[in-house]
Amino acid sequence: MPRTAREKSESGIYHIMLRGINQQTLFEDEEDNEKFIDILEKYQEEINYKIYAYCLMGNHVHLLMKEGKEELSNTMKRIGASYVYWYNWQYSRKGHLFQDRYKSEAVEDDRYFLTVLRYIHQNPIKAGIVKDIGAYEWSSYQEYIGGKRIVDTEFVLNMWDSDRNKSKQDFIIFNRETSNDECLEVTEARKTISDKEIKELVMSKYRLVLSSLQNQPEETQKEVLKYLKKIEGSSLRQISRLTGFTVNKIYRS
Repeated sequence: MPRTAREKSESGIYHIMLRGINQQTLFEDEEDNEKFIDILEKYQEEINYKIYAYCLMGNHVHLLMKEGKEELSNTMKRIGASYVYWYNWQYSRKGHLFQDRYKSEAVEDDRYFLTVLRYIHQNPIKAGIVKDIGAYEWSSYQEYIGGKRIVDTEFVLNMWDSDRNKSKQDFIIFNRETSNDECLEVTEARKTISDKEIKELVMSKYRLVLSSLQNQPEETQKEVLKYLKKIEGSSLRQISRLTGFTVNKIYRS
């Protein structure tokens, strides 16, 4: 049976999952985890891809990343082949390590981007490995809270607030929220909508110039923001640009 063509992301951002073949353990000890991150760092320097989140679990890996100077499939081949070569040498084994091709899904809007980000960071909790999200060593959550290494933390933290201390607190609260997020499901291609169309919709429904929303009563702000999020094709970043509200405020409205 021919393979299904992968969904191409217009944003260039993907949620990726690698699994061990037959549930093969990918990381036997801390050295293995460290080696995998070294490989991510090595090819990041060569290919210039962006990593926004990662989590290394026992028999699988989650990545939230934006492809760089080459197609994602080539990048994942490099990463996978390098780790398999080292792992087989390390444990005197031969053959495949990863199950089939990596799984991927396109991430086209800010709402789903944040959903995937939290889903990845909460993996160790949902797997029963740790009870506290900050206790797991091998996820990008540590880079947001502590020192940066391979993750573009600025891109994500700027979605909350320009004040770095405040944005980190908002980031922590968001990632610790109880959720039933499910990712890597088959999704239909997302539509887009122009700024002009959104402005016209708001004017028609509320008789309101969208740029003046910040001057309206809080209840009106909440109602309009909820409406904007329901408009098919709108994104948090687009709404933020049109209204002047932060992505975090819009997400929580």
